[in-house]
Amino acid sequence: MNSEEKTRAYAWARALCCYAGEDEAFLARFFEMLTASEGVSKEFLYYLEHENFLCEYKVAGYSLVDIMVWQMDHFKAQLDRDRTQMKSNGDKMLLEAFHTMLLMERDPLYYVNLMQTETGTDYVGKYN
Repeated sequence: MNSEEKTRAYAWARALCCYAGEDEAFLARFFEMLTASEGVSKEFLYYLEHENFLCEYKVAGYSLVDIMVWQMDHFKAQLDRDRTQMKSNGDKMLLEAFHTMLLMERDPLYYVNLMQTETGTDYVGKYN
């Protein structure tokens, strides 16, 4: 990421964190991880420019959209636990997708397991 891209990415990350209700400490950790990841940085900058997903970079075969779909399915189950801020805050969902992909880079097997087992299944056998 060049210095201009880094400045723009930081401004957007800061705004996303603000809209998502995250604090400065989260922003600092998130941005440090983001700038250390060439793949996620490219996806982040593409989304910033195009307001759409590039889906070029994958971790363990999963793209950012795959993570978003899993989160939507997963958070349907979380709504029963009163995590309604995820339902009404698209910025938080987007930030969480980027953050999850960064975490997934560090421990892919853990997140693949979650994505394959921890879902908001509506009925038995939904994925069989």
